[in-house]
Amino acid sequence: MRFVFLILGLALVFVIGWLVSFDRKNIKYKRIGILLLLQFIISFLSLHTSGGVSTLAHISAFFNWLMDQAADGVNFVFGNIVIKPGQTVFFFNVLMPIVFIAALIGILNYIKVLPFIIKWVGWALNKVVGMGEMESYFAISTAILGMPEVFITIKDQISQLNRQRLYTICASAMSAVSASLLASYMKMIPGKFVVVAVFLNILSALIVSCIINPYDIKEEDQEITPSTDPQSEPFFQMLGNYIMDGFNIAITVGAMVIGFVALIAFLNSTLKAAIHISFTQILGYIFSPVAFIMGVPGQDVVKVGSLMATKLLTNEFVAMADLQAMKGLSAKSIAIISTYLVSFANFGSIGIITGSMKSISAKQGGYVASFTMKLLLGATLASVITATIVGVYY
Repeated sequence: MRFVFLILGLALVFVIGWLVSFDRKNIKYKRIGILLLLQFIISFLSLHTSGGVSTLAHISAFFNWLMDQAADGVNFVFGNIVIKPGQTVFFFNVLMPIVFIAALIGILNYIKVLPFIIKWVGWALNKVVGMGEMESYFAISTAILGMPEVFITIKDQISQLNRQRLYTICASAMSAVSASLLASYMKMIPGKFVVVAVFLNILSALIVSCIINPYDIKEEDQEITPSTDPQSEPFFQMLGNYIMDGFNIAITVGAMVIGFVALIAFLNSTLKAAIHISFTQILGYIFSPVAFIMGVPGQDVVKVGSLMATKLLTNEFVAMADLQAMKGLSAKSIAIISTYLVSFANFGSIGIITGSMKSISAKQGGYVASFTMKLLLGATLASVITATIVGVYY
């Protein structure tokens, strides 16, 4: 039965993608097949083999260890604030460690470890799939650097890209997540799902682009040269910049979570008083058919549907917090919704991407603004692919 839901989930993505495709006649079926095969291999090794399960456990343990190291800095600054035993404070335990993780990423980027990984993994992906060097580079780098930072690495070439290539790189940016946030996600959902989602989302975004936005790369357009040299500024200046970037991300996320959680609480209270049903319940019913097709058991579809809608309208942190508080979900439902939530596919990301593009090129920013809804739809479909595949193993 699980494979029936796999087929249904993938069919749903294809049908919706086909309906909104820029070029239905030239959908890249071969590339889609290769990318799906890679996803099945990665998910099988990660979730269905003892070695893969052990590896994911070690990766999760490593990120938990990093969070413990980050806690020393947080405790030094906020140590006099008393927190009840067994309780966590979102700002201290989830957001503030981002500052430390951002500093680590800056160091790895400065000593050229990350550029090396991005270059050669992107090169291998391009050789296997044939998506294009720019697209493969961006798919890998965005999963490490996040947005809007990743756009800066190709700022000199953005003005030369056509609409098709712009769509693909923006879809990759929305489907991936920044490495600086991974440890924070693991504080809220099982770490193994975070790691698997990162790998699968890279490929899911490219699959959706092959349906919605199919095109071929000319040989002269293949080359990609990052615009920034990580060692172009002194080490401690770079480190300070990354630390401040991490702090700004934490503060921004905190502000967004406060605003969105309060807004949803307001809507829930208002609708309950008026029509005796909450806003999140309404959204749950709207999204429940999609949750069911993804393989979520029938008794959980409304709850999972509400989390899917919350993530789309607000952000993944708000939805993850709701998931933490939700009781009674099956292991399969937790696996599906956890992997679904690990992406930037929400309305807020549209503003970040459009603003980033406009700051680099007003013309290209205008192009991106013209297909924002297709961009959000594509990134959401990519999350559906990832979650559907993970659901097969539970």
